[in-house]
Amino acid sequence: MKRTIEVILAVVASAAILVPMARAQASAQEAAIRKVQDAQVAAWNAHDLQAFMAGYWNSPQLTFYSGGTISRGWQAAIDRYKKNYQAPGREMGKLEFQDLQVEMLGPKSAFVRGKFLLTMSDGKQPHGLFTLIFQQFPEGWRIIHDHSSGE
Repeated sequence: MKRTIEVILAVVASAAILVPMARAQASAQEAAIRKVQDAQVAAWNAHDLQAFMAGYWNSPQLTFYSGGTISRGWQAAIDRYKKNYQAPGREMGKLEFQDLQVEMLGPKSAFVRGKFLLTMSDGKQPHGLFTLIFQQFPEGWRIIHDHSSGE
């Protein structure tokens, strides 16, 4: 009986140490992911698509779902952004992300939900929802899948 109580106390003590450590790690990971998103907003608002795309995994395996279309690869994603936001007669507007929710799926992956809002020079405000899958690489957190739907 005494041995059982000792084991239970050891498990409780371990949990009391490990749970706060896990929460702190998840909090640091979430902060790093939010930093990527903040850098993307700053880059977009500076009209720097290359810097904006630094938040994405530079791989042919990157997936981007939007408007009923599936794009594969980093190059296809930046080409799409250039066509829709930097072609003649197009503008990038001012980007905001709202209601970001980061959910850690594991130590090196996360699910992010949120809203985007673009404010254009004519006052129009295209907006919508997005879900992102982030993965941690040696160079940092990167989006490996983006599903955005605008209204």
